[in-house]
Amino acid sequence: MGLEQSSIAVEPGADANAHESISASPMPAHLDPWERRLLADPNLLGDLSFAMGGPFHVMYPARVGHNIRAFRAAFTRAGVHGTIYYGKKANKAACVARACAEHGAGVDVASVGELTAALAQGVRGPDLMVTGPAKADDLLWLAARHGSLIAVDDLGELERLAALTSAGEPARVLLRVLPAASASRFGMTSGEIEDALALCGARASIRLEGFSFHLSGYDAVARAELAGELIARCLHARTLGHPATTVSIGGGFGVDYVPADAALEFAAGMGRQWFHSGKSFDSYYPYHFPVPGAAMLTQILDHADLAGRLRDNAVRLAIEPGRALLAHAGCTVFRVQGGKTRHAHGKPYRLLTVDGTSLSLSEQWFDSEYLPDPVLWPARPGTVTPTCVGAASCLDSDMLSWRRVPLPRPAEVGDLLIYPNTAGYQMDSNESAFHELPIPPKVVLHDAPGERFRWTRDGS
Repeated sequence: MGLEQSSIAVEPGADANAHESISASPMPAHLDPWERRLLADPNLLGDLSFAMGGPFHVMYPARVGHNIRAFRAAFTRAGVHGTIYYGKKANKAACVARACAEHGAGVDVASVGELTAALAQGVRGPDLMVTGPAKADDLLWLAARHGSLIAVDDLGELERLAALTSAGEPARVLLRVLPAASASRFGMTSGEIEDALALCGARASIRLEGFSFHLSGYDAVARAELAGELIARCLHARTLGHPATTVSIGGGFGVDYVPADAALEFAAGMGRQWFHSGKSFDSYYPYHFPVPGAAMLTQILDHADLAGRLRDNAVRLAIEPGRALLAHAGCTVFRVQGGKTRHAHGKPYRLLTVDGTSLSLSEQWFDSEYLPDPVLWPARPGTVTPTCVGAASCLDSDMLSWRRVPLPRPAEVGDLLIYPNTAGYQMDSNESAFHELPIPPKVVLHDAPGERFRWTRDGS
């Protein structure tokens, strides 16, 4: 799902070298100009909080367009025919699918609901890629009817798809390859791929357009090398009479949330002394990523002249970024409902309760922590205050920030905490109406004359 944890791991014995401070070192997030404008506006966040009546998410789809253009520019510089499919599971906001339609990107979907939602926002059927294992017949039929590209995960699915379509309108197919030595439950082995090639050759209702894979983690070299192997598979498939002109390398393009020095300082000093109740986690998402997004795509294309091999063999490269297309495109806002003082190692810290749950930050439900510091609004002078953030539920484990974040002043009831850069997987991949609390709405910001914002609620 793109939620791989890596990079920052707890070192054995870290507590033995713990800093004296119970406050975690700061992890300030990179902020886009639109976010700075939002935070600097003296009224907008407060008005939105009043209007929404609870926690809410903010989306800025113009940033999605910027990210699409950056990936396309990487393809253009390399002289490669490339296609972008937004991994819709990363965020269901309608405004993101609309931004994809407006900027010429496709969408990667895995259900009838996601497919119809993308169509409703103007994404054309041929610009959809349909992924996921053992897809239902309804999804396969609808995708084929719209001319979508279908990544087939197993032989049984390929048989069912062939029976649902006709030679007059053959289904467009990629065969998903299981990477060597992978323990994934997705994809086909080399033997199964050969059987699938034979089946495609025997069924006029299937048009084999290429191969796909997905790798966990964020290794550019591994992606480039496996893409090279899939080029060879395309060439072999062509000898059997299949067009085979596309290789999809999936997603896994990293996002850079915080500066390198902050990530290094955090990793060097991290220990239980920084966390409420001595909480600890085994690993975290790599919140500092030195070569993120489109720059990582360039790394992949440059390795072993993958770009040249794609050009020479007339192979199109498809990518399926989710988090990376949503980088810096949204944030999540909570209102402080209460607070109390607690002590650790004889030192005081604040324990806040906000008006939402950690279901809106996702990482807690993957036994990890969302590390970029929340921004306390409004900004006022004060004394740096170690602060943990709890949720408005009856679960002791429901914490938005276990770590004692160094807020710039003591938070007060009615203040807002803005968690930055949450559009990619954080906002809604695990949300539910727990305690019968409503799922936080999404507010969409649009630029208006005079450096103002106009806003509306998202249609998702």
